[in-house]
Amino acid sequence: MTERFAISPFGGKGLARAQFLVNEQVRRARAAFDAKDMQGRGGADSAVDKWQLLRAVTEARLALGLADRTIVVLEALVSFSTERLLDPSTDLIVFPSNAELSLRARGMAPATLRRHLAALVNAGLILRRDSANGKRYATRSEDGRIDAAFGFDLAPLVMRAAEIETYAADARRHAKALRALRSEVTIHLRDIAAIIQAAEDEGRAVSFKGFSERFLGLSGRLGRNTDWETLKERRDALASLRIEIEKAYLDGLSEAEMQYREAEEHKSENRNMSANDDQNERHIHNSNPESLSEKSKEKLEAKAAAKSEREATVASSQQGEADRSDQDRGPAMPLDLVTSACPQIRDYAPGGLSDWRDFMKAAETVRSMLGVSPDAWAEARSRMGEVNAAITIAAILERAEAIRSPGGYLRRLTERAEGGAFSVKPMLNALLSARQKAVGHGERGRSA
Repeated sequence: MTERFAISPFGGKGLARAQFLVNEQVRRARAAFDAKDMQGRGGADSAVDKWQLLRAVTEARLALGLADRTIVVLEALVSFSTERLLDPSTDLIVFPSNAELSLRARGMAPATLRRHLAALVNAGLILRRDSANGKRYATRSEDGRIDAAFGFDLAPLVMRAAEIETYAADARRHAKALRALRSEVTIHLRDIAAIIQAAEDEGRAVSFKGFSERFLGLSGRLGRNTDWETLKERRDALASLRIEIEKAYLDGLSEAEMQYREAEEHKSENRNMSANDDQNERHIHNSNPESLSEKSKEKLEAKAAAKSEREATVASSQQGEADRSDQDRGPAMPLDLVTSACPQIRDYAPGGLSDWRDFMKAAETVRSMLGVSPDAWAEARSRMGEVNAAITIAAILERAEAIRSPGGYLRRLTERAEGGAFSVKPMLNALLSARQKAVGHGERGRSA
């Protein structure tokens, strides 16, 4: 067989320049492989796994300009090669009939089959080796070896294996970057929606209306085949919007956040409230640079006070109606007894606490100092009564270091008072008991 045997197509069709060049590349490559074989450096290292090569072709189909059904036809052609490893130094001509090729191409129609075969030839992946009558067949020698074969030459495909793998690697990197970009878009959409929803839940829907409209404009569906530039534009626009929304949300967190957090704390159970207080007390004690014995003493005192308050709370829940009537009547306890239980409020009454009016003025000052919002204070005065609300503020002042959110704590007590589950009397008794125990510990320590 000559070096350029059967390169012209059957049926009077002209020889394409590209096909002639591909044939020349195959001839030169084979000559190089033959030279290596003569030097003992050829063989299995140049062979290519046909199934891995087909996978690489599938991944690189965009770079190669192949449709998915064209790859199906290529897979059918490759399946007619009996060896798994395709060696470019050997003849790689397959010669299936149209009927058999159609079966392996999932029953593809003959006209469609011819169109995709032409696409493979134009892509430079196969060569036609047509016989004199256009039939595909092989002639064999007496020992069964193929002397000549006419059909489709797979040598161009195998010789371009390295190039195809490079295209496939590029396609994998691009697909990975595309997935990351699409993931960024999804996360931005989710986070922005969550921030807008949080702002609406906090009563700031009006100030975020413009953001919501812009967000809706960027929330359109992205198709599976959305290109890189479209995704990048969407990502950049969402990132810019997110920066603006986060700044607006953080700028408005001062009072709105406090009220929202306090409202959320209303839903906590009473036992969780006690547990949080104990945890806060431990944190405060641990951060106080005092001696170990002093820390232990304060811890015992705090536990005793908490236990007394819980006992007082249980007692107050049993006398709800009586407590509410006490609130309606006015002061729950004498002023001097209240100041004995809550002595720190005297520091906020420069002129002294001669009557309940002075006490309520001092409570107003303490309320502002503790960061209790005007709404929470007004609600407490409305539901507890003016004096009892002031007493509650004084009691909170005594335990300010152990209470994380005085405003939220006052709101919880207000709700419990409305339901008859809270009264200032047990709270004051608990504070008095804690102070008396503290004094007793101090006297025993001095006597020791």
